[in-house]
Amino acid sequence: MSGDGLDPVSFLERAVPVASNDDVEAMRELLVETLDSHGADPTVDDAGNTIASKGASDPETHLVLNTHIDTVSPHIPYEREDGIIHGRGSCDAKGPLAALLAAFFAADPAPDARVTLAITPDEELLSTGAAALDVDGDMYIVGEPTGLDVCTAAKGRFEGTVTLGGVAAHAAEPASGANAIDALEPVLRAIRSFDDGRDAHPDLGAATLTPTMVDGGENSNQVPAACRLVVDRRSVPPETADGFRTSLVETLRSVVADDVDVDFELTERPTPFLEAFATDPDHELVTALADASRGAGGRGDVRPFTAATEASYFSPAPVVVFGPGVLADDEGAVAHADREYVLTDHVRTAAKALVDAVDHLVA
Repeated sequence: MSGDGLDPVSFLERAVPVASNDDVEAMRELLVETLDSHGADPTVDDAGNTIASKGASDPETHLVLNTHIDTVSPHIPYEREDGIIHGRGSCDAKGPLAALLAAFFAADPAPDARVTLAITPDEELLSTGAAALDVDGDMYIVGEPTGLDVCTAAKGRFEGTVTLGGVAAHAAEPASGANAIDALEPVLRAIRSFDDGRDAHPDLGAATLTPTMVDGGENSNQVPAACRLVVDRRSVPPETADGFRTSLVETLRSVVADDVDVDFELTERPTPFLEAFATDPDHELVTALADASRGAGGRGDVRPFTAATEASYFSPAPVVVFGPGVLADDEGAVAHADREYVLTDHVRTAAKALVDAVDHLVA
């Protein structure tokens, strides 16, 4: 069973050739056309989200199916070989979209239930669509390439810049100034030990804090008055972006000399950072989808997802990540890589699993 008249592989064969790395308009037109042709009556909101619903207007149970239509650059042309679809978006995330569409069209909600398909336009950059999405679900399934596993948790990702401010002076008289680059030494030690003593998350493991870029100084014969260090944070629950910033500032101020100013600011962005999330693996949403995946021919393993996703915007409501395709295989990267592909059997398996899980959850 693959949906009410929708063959997910046929849809994917139409979707992958449509470039959606620089502009999603053509891909959104295909999506809206597909929804219209099945009587779904979709709407597109001011943020570019495509939304369609069926079922009760005031439901006791509201299940939301979500993924995105944008892709990373460059666009990789569509190719088809026996059992495999190649091209940009084949697994991230038009393959998952095809499976979600099949489930949405097949859904027949009970009188007190509702199913909503909510497709966002900007997941790969700033998540402007998901941040503006006005859909109040009780449970969420987010389509991403998980190898047909059910992912219940993911680390968040924050980014920011440590700024060290000293006093410029002639390098021949270094003691007459305050060397901002010298202050990197205790800062780097503090970053390496920042998570010492913190409990690892039972599913996601330990958070990480990694220095990624550094610059400082104006002249080769001058004591530098400023130094900047960019850090990458992969968080675990319950840490928030604001909580991380406060904790890191306190830590750094405690180790830097008094004659050097220190500050840390998160990188400015128009939408919230993708924070960590974790759903109870015993929740019905998880068990229903894992059982359905196994029943359809997948492993149905329950595990964390290894990349940050818009699923964090929907937490603390129960949310899982699921779909055909993989982020990487034994040969290397798949999603975001020139060799991006998805197995057509996995697309059909994901569609059947989602059809059965949605039926269990809302019928």
